[in-house]
Amino acid sequence: MNILITSAGRRTKLVEYFKNEFKDDGKVIVTDCDTLAPALYIADKYYIVPRIDDPEYLSTIKEICKNEEIDGILSLIDPELSLLSYHRDEFEEIGTKVIISDYDVVETCFDKMNMYKFLVNNGFKTAKTYDSLIAFKEDYNMDNIDLPVFVKPRKGSASLGINKIDDFEILVILKSKDNELLIQEFLDGKEYGIDVYVDIISKEIVSIFAKEKIKMRAGETDKAVSIIDEKLFNIIDEFVKKLGTIGPIDVDVFEVNGEYYISEVNPRFGGGYLLAYECGENFPQYIKNNLEGIANKRNIGNYRDGIYMLKHDTLIIK
Repeated sequence: MNILITSAGRRTKLVEYFKNEFKDDGKVIVTDCDTLAPALYIADKYYIVPRIDDPEYLSTIKEICKNEEIDGILSLIDPELSLLSYHRDEFEEIGTKVIISDYDVVETCFDKMNMYKFLVNNGFKTAKTYDSLIAFKEDYNMDNIDLPVFVKPRKGSASLGINKIDDFEILVILKSKDNELLIQEFLDGKEYGIDVYVDIISKEIVSIFAKEKIKMRAGETDKAVSIIDEKLFNIIDEFVKKLGTIGPIDVDVFEVNGEYYISEVNPRFGGGYLLAYECGENFPQYIKNNLEGIANKRNIGNYRDGIYMLKHDTLIIK
C-alpha cells in the first residue's frame, strides 16, 4: 500500500504522520520541484519533479505512480488540486486513487465569489462579499457595511494579496488597479479552523475537529487550542454535505456575537491539521483504510478539548 504526496514542501510533520500509519504495509513517497524542500528528506522515497505548470508535469507524476505502484495520490498545495482532480480518470486507469474532491467542487472552493454565492444560496452565514465597487458603494452609503474591509484576490491561497483597508480612497485606488479584487466584510471575532474527513467510500463525514486559532503565520495556524462545540459541528456537518467534498478538507470559520460565519474552504489538508492528529483524529489512517476498501465509521467530537498546539522551527542537515 503506497501513497504519493505531491508538492510536499515544508509539511514534514504531516509526512511523518503518514509514515507512522503506512510503515507496516507500504511506502510514503513525496515529490517537490525544489531540491531543498524539507519534506523530501522525511519520506521513504522522493522525486524531484518539474513545476506544476510545466507541460511534462502530469506525465511525470503518472510515470511515478506506475513505477512505484501508487495506490493513492494527494497534493498539499491549492493550484495542483484542480489539475489532479480534472485528470482523475487517467490516474484511476493506472490504479491510483486521487484523494481529492471532484473538479467542480474544488473550483467552487477556490473561487471566493462563487463560494460566497454558494453559502448565501444555501442559508449559511458568511461575510458580505463584493466583486463590484459600485455594489459596495451602494451598501456603504446605506450603512449596510462599514470600513474596515478586506480586499483579496478572487482566487488565491496562503493569505497572499489580502489587505485590511480602512480608507475609502485607498479602496478605490486598489480596485482601479485590479478589478478582480474582492471586497469582503471585516468580521471581528474569534477565528476557528475545522478539519473534516469525508470517507471516500461511503461519502459520509466521519470526523470533524475544531480548533480556535490563537496566532497565524504566513497564512497557516501557528498556535491553536482544540475545542468541542456541538452547534459548530452541526453547521459544518450540514455545510460539507451540501458542498460535496471527499477526503480531508479545512474550513475557516469566524464566531461573531455567538454566531458562526463560514469564511473559506481548502479542499486539502490544512496547515493546522497537526493538532487534530495529536488529538486522535487520524486522517492518514482513514485514508489507508479507504485505499484498502474499508469504510470508516463516523466518530464526531470524540477528542479532548483544551489541548494546545505550538509550532516551532527545527532543521534538517543533509
